[in-house]
Amino acid sequence: MNWSAQAIRDAARAGDYGRVVKLARVAAGLSQGQLGEACGMSQSAVSRLEGRGASSYETAQLSRVASRLRIPPHLVGLADQAAAIVARGDANGDDVDRRHFLGGVAAVAAAPALSMGATGQAHAAPTGQAATLRVATTAFRRLDGTTPSRQLVDTVLSHLKLTQSIAQKAEGEDERTTLAAVGSEVASLAGWLHWDMGDHGSARTWYGASVKTARRAANPLLVAYQLGSLAQFEAHSGNAAQGLSLARSARRQLGPNMPAIADAWLSGVEALAHAAAGDADSADQALRTATRRAKNIERESAPPWPWVFSFTEAKVGATRVSCGARLGLPRWIADEQDSAAAVLSSGHEKQRALLQLDMASGHLAAGRLDGAFTMAAQALETGLRYKSGRIVERARAVRRSYSGPTPPKVVRDFDDRLYGVFL
Repeated sequence: MNWSAQAIRDAARAGDYGRVVKLARVAAGLSQGQLGEACGMSQSAVSRLEGRGASSYETAQLSRVASRLRIPPHLVGLADQAAAIVARGDANGDDVDRRHFLGGVAAVAAAPALSMGATGQAHAAPTGQAATLRVATTAFRRLDGTTPSRQLVDTVLSHLKLTQSIAQKAEGEDERTTLAAVGSEVASLAGWLHWDMGDHGSARTWYGASVKTARRAANPLLVAYQLGSLAQFEAHSGNAAQGLSLARSARRQLGPNMPAIADAWLSGVEALAHAAAGDADSADQALRTATRRAKNIERESAPPWPWVFSFTEAKVGATRVSCGARLGLPRWIADEQDSAAAVLSSGHEKQRALLQLDMASGHLAAGRLDGAFTMAAQALETGLRYKSGRIVERARAVRRSYSGPTPPKVVRDFDDRLYGVFL
């Protein structure tokens, strides 16, 4: 079986692990009944697994099937170590949420076996406790799409404390370095959750901690990713100069031969920072670079860890929508309706709400009040359901941008809902 085949890669990146199984089964010349018999499952159970799409999978069941078909674990969202444990029957069959992460594209559960840094140094995937901790971190990331951050943050901080405790007791330097990388990922997630809650001070603290810990891990890819994540936070917060400075620092970590996905993503971050500064020309140039580099992502075998999400041309289009909202350019938003629709149909709800608010800003700038506040109201309801301070504050920003003397009913209704919010 050619595991780098386009169909396999597309299914894996979409989180449709059942389709990966089906493609591997057909290539092996096995029927569903034969595969089920080899794995201790019924034919109907195999059929249901193959048809689950980008939904949740029972880890033990998926691991047994992947082991029998010799599917590389990362293609079905499993860490190598975790897959081996489950295949031996040492773990239970807890469901692992396979929902989309960061704009709607499924993440793999752990790093590939080797990921190359900008210096050409290979970094082995974690094993043992580090691998288990990383799988747990990924599970928490996926839960972010379906769980209020306020419910998740205490568990994530406890997970970080556990990771730090294990790292302090590690005996070898290699183990300490690997655990530092895991700790960096958890700290970054803590930053993301606090950002969603609207606690910018804590978010900045945790993002900064993730950068410092990534440096201790001595992995240029991870350092660049965490610097870029902090740059993205600052750009969205309106701190343009700091965002651009951090993005440049991230690029220096990777050098000129960086992976296409890193270049495309960082170009998008830089575009947001330029938009925050009111520089439409520079934002447009950065977005064009992101689009060009995004076309090359599919030529790479797989996104290198920690870029465990896909960054497509549609995501670049959604970034242009966000930039257009900040620059007051409704044409940019109108030109990317198709890209925005693709992201709206695939992203998790909180990300969808933020994009809706950006699109509402475009409608408002074009004078379409009904469309703007209807869309903003839908996004606000999502923010209230998930108690997302970030979404609510963005909704307030949309409202501030309208200053008509006598607000129409759609605006008054929006005000009634917004002004009663206390998160």
